[in-house]
Amino acid sequence: MANPIVVRSLDEIKFWSRIMKEHALFLSLGFTYQQTQLIAEAQHFISLFERIEEKLARLNVNADLQLIQAFNNEVYQAAVAIWGYKRKVLGLVIRCEIPTQNNYPLLVDHVSREASYFAKRLRDLNEGRLAPEPDTIIQENLFFLKIMADHAKFIGHLLDPSERKLVEQAREFSHDFDQLVFQAIDLDSMRPQSETVPLLDQFLDQNRVSVVSLRDFKKTARELIEACRIKSNIHPLLADHTFREAERFLEIIDLFEAHLSKTKKKK
Repeated sequence: MANPIVVRSLDEIKFWSRIMKEHALFLSLGFTYQQTQLIAEAQHFISLFERIEEKLARLNVNADLQLIQAFNNEVYQAAVAIWGYKRKVLGLVIRCEIPTQNNYPLLVDHVSREASYFAKRLRDLNEGRLAPEPDTIIQENLFFLKIMADHAKFIGHLLDPSERKLVEQAREFSHDFDQLVFQAIDLDSMRPQSETVPLLDQFLDQNRVSVVSLRDFKKTARELIEACRIKSNIHPLLADHTFREAERFLEIIDLFEAHLSKTKKKK
């Protein structure tokens, strides 16, 4: 039987390495043509994560745990490196040291948070942390709720202003997920230890409903963008990128609900 740490490690690397590679591409597209050094650094990270994907393709769930832990460490270093690059870019933008096209501060901060998350997941797995604790469930949802709220803001910002209905929908999603972020913060503060399961069940159910709605909106937007049926500055790959992250959040909610179900059966 495959080691669950191995299975989860390969799954995380498969998903997030592609995300990191695409972040580098999106950042490179947002620089001006004079910013050759920053573009070259972005291209370096594209190549780096492509090599990681190639190595990943040669591994499977029956691989030796120590081999996977070594691979996790290698990918961890790559995730930390691209995090540093993203934070450097963020600093340059915030200090007005470079002009950019679409690399505005919230977007650069957003992609750096995802790199930090990826690195932390790899570190946790190498330390043997697999089953979520109540605190982990809330914090993980808080991370993804903020990511979803950001996506809605980016979509609204990059749509042509004449797409009034879609822009308004994006704003509504942004507001809804901002509220869910605040609710998650409140829950983290007030949660009584003895009643974690009922509270978390309700929390996950509410998040699922909202994420499904946003996921479906992103799917429709992606299809319209690919068919050139709406006016926007949204790259088709970016539309698919945000859709995949919503799908990922739903998968994580499934994992947490399965864990809570096991916890209830044990009591």
